[in-house]
Amino acid sequence: MPLVESKYDPPFVFRNYHVSTVYSATIRRVEVAQQRERMELEDGDFLDLDWSYSPGKTSRVLVIIHGLEGSSKRPYVTGIAKHFTENGWDVAAVNLRGCSGELNRKFKSYHAGATGDLDQVVRHILKRSKYDQLAFNGFSLGGNLMLKYLGEKRELPKQLKAAVVVSVPCDLHGSLKQLQKKQNFIYAKRFLYKLREHLSLRAEQFPGQLSREKIAACDTLLDIDNLYTSRAHDFENALDYYEKNSSLHFLENIKIPTLLINAQNDGFLSPDCYPIDTARENPHFHLEMPNYGGHVGFIQNGPVTYNEKRALEFIEAQ
Repeated sequence: MPLVESKYDPPFVFRNYHVSTVYSATIRRVEVAQQRERMELEDGDFLDLDWSYSPGKTSRVLVIIHGLEGSSKRPYVTGIAKHFTENGWDVAAVNLRGCSGELNRKFKSYHAGATGDLDQVVRHILKRSKYDQLAFNGFSLGGNLMLKYLGEKRELPKQLKAAVVVSVPCDLHGSLKQLQKKQNFIYAKRFLYKLREHLSLRAEQFPGQLSREKIAACDTLLDIDNLYTSRAHDFENALDYYEKNSSLHFLENIKIPTLLINAQNDGFLSPDCYPIDTARENPHFHLEMPNYGGHVGFIQNGPVTYNEKRALEFIEAQ
């Protein structure tokens, strides 16, 4: 233990991996009020935080991080923000560097293990003395980043009480290979298109460091990570980046209550993304593996998703 028996039983149509994944990413709509704050980083760059506030006074805050090429506007972010604000929490939804609709200032942007930026976000929020409880909720790449942060050898703030992460590629290289499989062709192409588009804008900003020709020659996500992600963030190559930033290597060190929800039919995840042995050995690390849910697609009857309901339950139980 703690392996968690899942109670997720979706409507029949959402038992299909593709239906649940696509519906959650492109069709679902959740409106929540957000107020943007620009946060200056120590290296001269910036992050944009989108805040949602509880109607009443609260001393609790939830920090959310989106997935690859996501933002605070994605429905899985606005959904969890709405659910938590309605239950007495303030919410800070982090837009990773370059993901808020405006390119960041530096050549580097974000990656799956950029925990230095998360550490600055946490310290920035806790300067507001009103918060005596802080919790995490991360999705996909953002979830990997949060798990790595929790498992690194750092002194965590006493206000940090719990974390829930969803659909996390704990093994980055394994998940990349999974994403390249035939069943995921459309998703891989969509990510590739968005990343090429993003890098083309960055090439205009930094013409001496990127070229449109090299970006256009990238046919896979591995090519993108070799061309840009690894080089911009001081890794030898893509494989070095995956190895050093996969949260799988940090889970055994987690010391606060943490719940990982990874659906067994998530076609983005490799077998190592279900760290059963770690959950059995680390009493702070909880693993829930529903049969269904796809990738961030835990739809159920009603306006609140299963992962949103579970996040509030788990965090408030700690």
